[in-house]
Amino acid sequence: MALTDADQPLADAKLMRACMAYARALGALIVHHPQEPTLARGACATAGEFASRLGLPSVPAIAERMMLERDLALAENTGGRYHADMLSTADALGPLARARDAGVKVTAGTSIHHLTLNEFDVADYRTFFKFDPPLRPEADREAIVDALADGLIDVIVSSHLPWDEEAKRLPFEEAATGAVGLETFLPACLRLVHAGRLTLLRFFECASLNPARILGLPGGRLAAGAPADLVLFDPDAPFLLDRETLRSKSKNTPFDRQRMQGRVHGTWVGGVRVHGE
Repeated sequence: MALTDADQPLADAKLMRACMAYARALGALIVHHPQEPTLARGACATAGEFASRLGLPSVPAIAERMMLERDLALAENTGGRYHADMLSTADALGPLARARDAGVKVTAGTSIHHLTLNEFDVADYRTFFKFDPPLRPEADREAIVDALADGLIDVIVSSHLPWDEEAKRLPFEEAATGAVGLETFLPACLRLVHAGRLTLLRFFECASLNPARILGLPGGRLAAGAPADLVLFDPDAPFLLDRETLRSKSKNTPFDRQRMQGRVHGTWVGGVRVHGE
């Protein structure tokens, strides 16, 4: 249903064009990580004053726009379907909007971490806040939230990347990139809802309906004949997140010891209850 190299950007434009042409013939979707790899190599922060103060190797925000614009041009040229997996900068939104207006078959996602955190969260070199792409300035975060609410960005992803303690308890530059995201996804997204930045229906659309539509899956909605994959939750229930209580074997979450809202009371997969309090 889709072809991807996960978080490894494909630098060879000729190869990417061939991939898109073959994918179009198969009716498949290309999912790509838009970050120019030569600019991003070795980086662990976003270029700017804050990264300079911390002395961290950084990648300029333009690296995302550069790769996205190349991919959008190739998608327009081949007529293939393209999904940008994780947009995080305001600079990328203009090219995305223009491509949509031109009829390019493009969709885009962003991560819950880039919607709720910013570059200042890496102060004190906290490796649980090390992501790819790196966390961005607050102005970029605000722009991405607006793009999600307005429908320009289609999908919110959990960006679930579990690591053991040893992989994270290293100097910031050497630590593994990413965090667990499945168990914190709902309450983190509800922060946007409670702040009035996203309606609950728009959250459902971006977290469930749109991903299913883009991938051609039957789920993501309540309808006769659709899979009975359901979650029962209280959006207002407060709690203090303790990473040691996470069910994941990995505990690398940036939300540890934070006050959150939104407790899951039950989960059903295919009509069978698999979790419940």
